[in-house]
Amino acid sequence: MLFYRTIEKDDRLRPQHLSLYFAILLMGKEEHNTGTVSVTRRELMELSRLTSKATYHRCIRELEHYGYIQYHPSYNPFLGSRVVLKLIA
Repeated sequence: MLFYRTIEKDDRLRPQHLSLYFAILLMGKEEHNTGTVSVTRRELMELSRLTSKATYHRCIRELEHYGYIQYHPSYNPFLGSRVVLKLIA
């Protein structure tokens, strides 16, 4: 519930941020993971319904800057990037 209380007070967040955050949560649930999630940009864009790579990169960078996640990109096409959830719903 901490996440919900926090987002209702955060005027910086837009629907794209929330959609991306919830996509990360869904991927974590599929992995039965509670904090660190292995993700790919393609999967996150599909789940969050984001169609622009620029919007995806802006939102993931801003979620990290705002303190909602830690993002550890993988530059290896065979490995997923890691996202650490800071506030879990």
